[in-house]
Amino acid sequence: MAVTIINGKEVAGLIQDELAVKVTELREKGVKPCLATLLVGEDPASQVYIGQKQKACERLGILPKHQTLSATTTEAELLSIIEGLNNNPKINGILVQLPLPEHINSVKVLDAISPQKDVDGFHPFNVGKFFTEKSFSDMVDKGLFLPCTPYGIMELLKRYDVPVRGADVVVVGRSNIVGKPIALLLLAADATVTVCHSRTKNLKEVCQRADIIIAAIGKPKFVTADMVKEGVVVIDVGVNRLPEGLVGDVDFVNVSQKASAITPVPGGVGPMTITMLMANTIMAARNQAGI
Repeated sequence: MAVTIINGKEVAGLIQDELAVKVTELREKGVKPCLATLLVGEDPASQVYIGQKQKACERLGILPKHQTLSATTTEAELLSIIEGLNNNPKINGILVQLPLPEHINSVKVLDAISPQKDVDGFHPFNVGKFFTEKSFSDMVDKGLFLPCTPYGIMELLKRYDVPVRGADVVVVGRSNIVGKPIALLLLAADATVTVCHSRTKNLKEVCQRADIIIAAIGKPKFVTADMVKEGVVVIDVGVNRLPEGLVGDVDFVNVSQKASAITPVPGGVGPMTITMLMANTIMAARNQAGI
């Protein structure tokens, strides 16, 4: 059985083409979508991510407004900047790049972003809104801000015609950014979901029954071939830097021998995360303009 490589870069490009049309339509109505990004310190990886987001904005016609702040910026100073962005009608979306320096409370900072401009989908107000929805399609139709990486995963599954309804899905990882929200989105799409983590007993046996595995545990090549069944669909969210280069949370070479479809690292989930951020920003602009 030949494995299908799920090309996130290609799908992201197709979605961005669709989003560019929406931006053009908004601009014709006098609405110029604008995304404000904040980076505290000079973490090299964070600088790369911010650069990717700025390029995506420019490609789609979204105005990027970026500020790099000193690593010594106080929590109070950062909160003051966020308050100013909240009150600026020209700013549609606000993103604070994580991680933040240790002296700044990330939860407090993310909670300070206006729910109407929370294009990352992390604010408790927005999390609560999608938590209470029973249907994934309703979430999308109602224009809820969904966390970008889980939202991107759902789009990949949809565009590759991976059956989700009734599927046995195992999510490996329970973070607030990926593990928990993707489990909720999959439940809302009528999947049967098991969330595993480092304390799960018989993890191998649990994974072996999965039709779909979402690997988001943050450990390089953690999911191995003996943990999956023939024909499994594998979505690898991990990004780990090793001497050999970037690798995911899945042993791609060996797992791909058994999978029916699998995402590579890089080029899988990553491009989708940025693309869904752009989608949320455009939606924020529409919502704030009352369109």
